[in-house]
Amino acid sequence: MDLDEVADRLYALPPSEFTAARTAEARAAKDAGEAGLSRDIAKLRRPTVSAWAVNRLSREHPDELAELLEVGERLRAAWAEQDADELAALTQRRAEVTGKVGRLARQAAGLSPAAGTEVDQTLDAALVDADAAAEVRRGRLAKPLHYSGFAPAPIPRERPAARKRKTPEDEAAEARQREEAEARKAEERAEDEAAHREWRQALDAAEKEHDERAEKVKRLEGKLAKARKRLEDSRQRLEVTRREERHARQRLER
Repeated sequence: MDLDEVADRLYALPPSEFTAARTAEARAAKDAGEAGLSRDIAKLRRPTVSAWAVNRLSREHPDELAELLEVGERLRAAWAEQDADELAALTQRRAEVTGKVGRLARQAAGLSPAAGTEVDQTLDAALVDADAAAEVRRGRLAKPLHYSGFAPAPIPRERPAARKRKTPEDEAAEARQREEAEARKAEERAEDEAAHREWRQALDAAEKEHDERAEKVKRLEGKLAKARKRLEDSRQRLEVTRREERHARQRLER
């Protein structure tokens, strides 16, 4: 068993099952004598719903995801070569494939609007950034990805539009996003606290075991010292007895 194997199993699970499964995997590694692996497993973060939805794509829709990532590779290459015609053609292809893969993620996971937006942001990041693409391909995301650099696609400049007034629906959606973000932070905090409690208990148990064995060794060392003293006394008596026996035998022989 290694960390990659365990991580693949864990990140295939829904977020609601992740924490219990991670605890079980960490305990199994510890029971097998792999304390380092157990600690590494305990550090794996519970995925957000949007990250889990993208992770599912790599397992359940690998062909569609591979198509999206291939478009991303071609986009980055066209941008590096400043190939305007290729960029223009790929821009439309990008919208089509991103929409298709995004719909697959939503249908499979039943995402909220906020989580769906995070899926789209993650797919966009995978399109324009090679490192993000590699993370998406592995299928072990713990949180959504964002790309803040310049996207390799022609973006026409438009006159700034008048600022749109927020509707009640917009405000509700923003409130939901804030609530979900706060909930994720609370969940991560709870996981960290649970992990700390588990390792604190393990530390207490290890310290108790160490102290008990140290005391036992101390007692045994005391007994060993006494036994060595008795052995030395016995050795001296043996030497005296041998000497006296030899003298007695010599007198007898005379």
